[in-house]
Amino acid sequence: MLTRFQSRFCTQTGDSQMALKGVDHVVVRVSDLGAAIASYNKIIGFEPDLQHSDDLSADQAFYHFADGTFLELVSPTADDSPLAGPLSKRGEGIHTVAFTVDDQQATATELDAKGVRTIGGAFVHPSEANGVLVQLSER
Repeated sequence: MLTRFQSRFCTQTGDSQMALKGVDHVVVRVSDLGAAIASYNKIIGFEPDLQHSDDLSADQAFYHFADGTFLELVSPTADDSPLAGPLSKRGEGIHTVAFTVDDQQATATELDAKGVRTIGGAFVHPSEANGVLVQLSER
């Protein structure tokens, strides 16, 4: 049984400029996109939007929800894809959790000041978040 807890989440306190507003999207890496789509269609109840990313050398399936959030399934299509290493090393699972922020650069700067390893001002290194890439996403 799941218990619902009252949220004590505070998005901004004291001198902090960091404001995590919520989850923007989640990316799940999969080895077989077709099989993953079949499974998620049963769970979610509708078909995803499909596309290919040349930059990532990956096929993607996007489930867009009414509140603007989305779930992305991603499967590398080449051995040199930036997703191929994590898939072979860690297997299928959550690749990215993206949080909506008011100011991506200010949030990254604050995280850096706290000693959190960031990448390019838009991501938190997976070593800081149990192997999950954290994205800072302005919406």
